[in-house]
Amino acid sequence: MTIPAGLAAAITSVPAIVPSWLDPQSLLEGFGSWALLGIVAVIIAETGLLVGFFLPGDSLLFTAGLLTGQGVVHQPIWVVVPVTALAAFAGDQLGYLIGYRAGPRLFDRPDSRLFKRSFVDKTHEFFDRYGSRAIVLGRFIPIVRTFLPVTAGISRMPYRRFVAIDAIGALVWGAGVTTLGFFLGQISFIRTNIEVLLIVMVLVSITPPGIELLRHRATSRRASVDSLATGAGTETEPDDVPVAASAAAASDAR
Repeated sequence: MTIPAGLAAAITSVPAIVPSWLDPQSLLEGFGSWALLGIVAVIIAETGLLVGFFLPGDSLLFTAGLLTGQGVVHQPIWVVVPVTALAAFAGDQLGYLIGYRAGPRLFDRPDSRLFKRSFVDKTHEFFDRYGSRAIVLGRFIPIVRTFLPVTAGISRMPYRRFVAIDAIGALVWGAGVTTLGFFLGQISFIRTNIEVLLIVMVLVSITPPGIELLRHRATSRRASVDSLATGAGTETEPDDVPVAASAAAASDAR
């Protein structure tokens, strides 16, 4: 698969924002003639497997639609759109099954480099706040869309209800974002400013987890400071030890 010279030159600034292996254009270019299968694999990994929360779902779908219009993705848009929607649906079904089968012990894992308890807590809060609507709304929020179907499974959300709502979410997100990229790519102004549009897409995708990471670090620092302050306040001053010992000895002498 060869990226047109003008298009490649227009989006060369995107990899500077994210690692090249997370850049949507680099991913699609690396997949070559298997681009559509690569898109399916990434979407299922992000929406169905806990370890895929860092993958570029939104920007990948948008770029897939855009590059389909440019002929870079070999399949026609009427094939790409339903396939991406089905991948989004299948990913959530896998996530629900994992949550239903594995149960709460999945979310009892300690923090690691790839797993943060705060991700789970935020997803629970989002699910509690919006209920069934969260299945659709959460599609557009990085990290949340990874943990939300697992949370629904753990919460024993009725499967028929989950399937019905998730089908809507898969159409709105999977098919909608891909179609949006395809049609916006047909506009001459968009084509001549593709780099700006893709940078915005990348920034929108990485901003929520970035903010969450900063909040997590700030909370951890405050907790450490509070812990130190509390410990310092309860310690016995060195100068007070002899005084306390003398008072105890005097009391015993009496």
